[in-house]
Amino acid sequence: MYEITTDVLIVGSGPAGSACAALLSTYGVKNLLVNQYRWLANTPRAHITNLRTMEVLRDLGQQVEQEAYLHATNEDLMGGTVFCESLTGEEIGRVPSWGLHPLSRAERQLSSPAKMNDLPQTFMEPLLFKTACARGTEARMSTEYLSHTQTDDGVVTLCRDKLSGEEFTVKSKYLVGADGGNSKVAKDAGLPFEGQMGVRGSMNIWFRADLSEFVAHRPAVLYPIMQPGAEVGGIGMGLIRMVRPWNEWLIVWGYDINEPTPVVDHERATTIARQLVGKPDLEIELLGTSTWTVNNMYATRMQNGKVFCMGDAAHRHPPSGGLGSNTSIQDAFNLSWKLAAVINGQAGEALLDTYTVERAPIAKQIVTRANQSIAEFAPLYSALGIDESNDGAVMQANMHARSQSTEAAEKQRMEIRDALAFKRYELDAHGVEMNQRYRSSAAVTDGEAEPEFKRDRELFYQSTTWPGARLPHAWVFDSRGRQHSTLDLAGHGRFALFTGLGGEAWVDAAAKVGEEFGLKIDVHVVGPRQPHADYTGDWSRVREVSDSGCVLVRPDHHVAWRSVKLSDNPQAELRRVLQHVLSK
Repeated sequence: MYEITTDVLIVGSGPAGSACAALLSTYGVKNLLVNQYRWLANTPRAHITNLRTMEVLRDLGQQVEQEAYLHATNEDLMGGTVFCESLTGEEIGRVPSWGLHPLSRAERQLSSPAKMNDLPQTFMEPLLFKTACARGTEARMSTEYLSHTQTDDGVVTLCRDKLSGEEFTVKSKYLVGADGGNSKVAKDAGLPFEGQMGVRGSMNIWFRADLSEFVAHRPAVLYPIMQPGAEVGGIGMGLIRMVRPWNEWLIVWGYDINEPTPVVDHERATTIARQLVGKPDLEIELLGTSTWTVNNMYATRMQNGKVFCMGDAAHRHPPSGGLGSNTSIQDAFNLSWKLAAVINGQAGEALLDTYTVERAPIAKQIVTRANQSIAEFAPLYSALGIDESNDGAVMQANMHARSQSTEAAEKQRMEIRDALAFKRYELDAHGVEMNQRYRSSAAVTDGEAEPEFKRDRELFYQSTTWPGARLPHAWVFDSRGRQHSTLDLAGHGRFALFTGLGGEAWVDAAAKVGEEFGLKIDVHVVGPRQPHADYTGDWSRVREVSDSGCVLVRPDHHVAWRSVKLSDNPQAELRRVLQHVLSK
C-alpha cells in the first residue's frame, strides 16, 4: 500500500470542496482533492448565486468572476417568480425576486460590487475545480474515501482507487469533508447534528423543450405551479425551474416519503411535464431524473480536532432561497485562510476552533430559513382555498372564486396578495444573504456592543465595521480616477488595514507588526492626494471611524478589529489584536 503526503486532503469536489481547493492553492497551500465519482456535477442542482458568493469568486480573480458571469443567466432575466396554474394556464400572481424590484436592486448595488445571477452547478463546479487544478491542486477522480485516523501530527486517511481497486493512504495535516448530505467524513468524525433527514420526498426531471412562447415575455427562474387534485397529496404543487433560457428546464415534483421511491421513466416524465406546462402534446428531450429528500439537519459542531466539514456535509436543507451552494462556498472562504495561516506558522491552532464558532450558527440559520420558506406556503394555500382534506374539484372552485365580484372574493384577493408578498422572505431576502456577523476570538470588539438592526435583518442588509461583520462595500478612486471597491482592496489571502489622513502611523505599525508575524498586511490610506481617494464620501459614511482611526480586515473580508481614532501606541495595539485574532 502506497502513501501520499499533502498539507490538506479534501474529500468531495462540489462547490464547497472545489472552492476550498481553489482558495488553498491560491494561498500557496499544498492540497489533494478526491472525488468518488468519475465526473463533476452531472445535474444543474444548485443555481442561485448571491452577491456574497460572487465576492468570493471576485476574490479569486477577475478571470474567475467574469467567467461565472459569462455562463450565468443575468439578474435581469432572473425576474419575478410567477405563480400559475400551468405555464399555459391562469396566472395567480408574481413576486419580484432576486433584486428585480427597483428598490431591492438599489439595495444590492449599494451593498456590493458584484451582481446576482443564476449559475447552474454544472457550470459553477467545473469553474471552481479547474481554478483549483490550474493553481496547484492535485485531484483524483474515481477515488473513494474509506476512513480516517487522527494522529498527533495530522490525519491518516484510507482511500481506494475505484478503477484499480487498490487502497492507499493519504497523510495530511488536516482533513476537510465536503462529501455531501450523506457525509461519511462527518459520520466518522462523530460530528453532532440536530434535526431530521428525509422529511419529504422530491424528484427532479431535467429536460429540454422550447417554452419561450410561454415565458419569454415574463422571465423568471421559478414558476411554481398549483394544480389542485393533481397526483401529489391532492395539492398538486410543483415547480418548473429555468436552467437555461428558455429551452432547458428542471421540474421539481414531490412524492410520498412513506411510499417506495418512484421510478421516473421517459413516459412519466413527459406526462408530468405536459401537466405542469399545460400543453398535452408537448415533446421533451429528457436529460435526466433523480430523487432526493427534503432534510432539516445541521451540525452543531463542524470540526473534530484536525477534521473539518463544510457544505452539505454540515448543513442539509431544501433548496428554498438558494442558500445551499452559496453557504458552502462561504464555508470554504472562512476556513481556507485560517488553515493557510496555521500551516504557514502565522497563527496558532486555536484559530481553527473559530471555524465552528463562526460557521455553525450560520448552518443553523440557513437550514431553519430554508425549511421555514416551505412552511410559508401555508398562507397562500389558505388564501386560495387549497386544503388536501378536500377533493380537487372543491379546491379548484375555491381558487376560481377569487375572480368573482363579491366582498368575499375581494377579501380573498387581498389575502392572496399578502401571502405572495410574504414570500419575499424566501425569494428576495437580501439580509439573509449578507448580514453574517461573526462572534469569536478572531474578531476583537474590545467590548463594544453589536449595533442593532434598524430594519428587518432577514430582508435588508445593514453595513457596519463592527468587528465580525463583513467589510462594507464603497467605491474609492485611484490617481487616474478609476473606481475600486473596498472589498477589492482587502482579501486575496492577506490582512488589510484601512486608515485616512492623520492615521499614517498605522502604516509603519502594520509593516513592523506584519514582519513580526510573518504577514503581509496591505495598508490603504484613503484621502486626498493618497493612492485612493474618497471622492463620493461613501467610504467616510460607512467606515464608522475617524480619519485617524483604522479598520483591520481579515482575508475573508470580515472586520477583525477597528480603532475609532489613532491610538497612543499603534504598534502595540496592532500586536495585541493580531496576537488575539491569530491565537499566537
